[in-house]
Amino acid sequence: MHEHELETALTAAGAAGAYLLEAYERFQAIPDAPADISTEADRRSQEIILQAIRAAFPADALCAEESTATLSGAQQTGDRLWIVDPIDGTRGFARKNGEFSVMIGFVEAGQIGVGVVHQPAARRLTYAVRGSGCWRRDGDATEPVACHVTAVSELGNCTLTQSRSRTPGKGSRWALAMKPAHVVESYSAGIKLALVARGEADVYLNTYEAFHDWDICAGHILVSEAGGQVTGTGGEDLRYGLPGAWQRHGLLATNGALHGKALAAIAQS
Repeated sequence: MHEHELETALTAAGAAGAYLLEAYERFQAIPDAPADISTEADRRSQEIILQAIRAAFPADALCAEESTATLSGAQQTGDRLWIVDPIDGTRGFARKNGEFSVMIGFVEAGQIGVGVVHQPAARRLTYAVRGSGCWRRDGDATEPVACHVTAVSELGNCTLTQSRSRTPGKGSRWALAMKPAHVVESYSAGIKLALVARGEADVYLNTYEAFHDWDICAGHILVSEAGGQVTGTGGEDLRYGLPGAWQRHGLLATNGALHGKALAAIAQS
């Protein structure tokens, strides 16, 4: 199931990643890049991805972050919907710290069928198909390796991944409530969700009041297919393809064993 969609997503992510590596090498770093920065690389990456998808599935709907020609000419909601973030973590790209990813998700009848998170600078690829598990290929590897979440069952022993703090060294009240053993920060939600799916972190918490489908869709299925759990910060089911592509429930992704305890900690914070 969804073999063609996965092949298309992997090919598109690879082409966008190759372009982004070239652009990244030429890019002049912006040390104080703001959170809402958008670059020509974002737009070109998106066109590469959307054109590849349109070539393979011309009738499918497209949902993506940037205003580009291919997106403007397509239906943006539908039963078969591609959700794309051409550079997730543009601040990481602009500041040249390597913390950015390409995210491509495919949703059919409201269910995520495929997710690809490609980290060009780190040469890490993580992908999943509904019902077929989560897989990774890193560096020069040609054979995929299965990903599994951890078995950590106490918050005090967990590794929490979250967005980079505006005040380095100072955790959010939610992070403080969980009292994790370690905290790993990144500009890219795709990277953070991949960390949980790969068993390199146990919990990812996003407490933003509002963000978009493309920020999390591709990474969501990585965690669930690796054996973890993804909900809103109040335990809500997350839905994709709603008008405006808005997500308004935050995000909690865990290894599953920690999910109830994490939800309780959030509720009490």
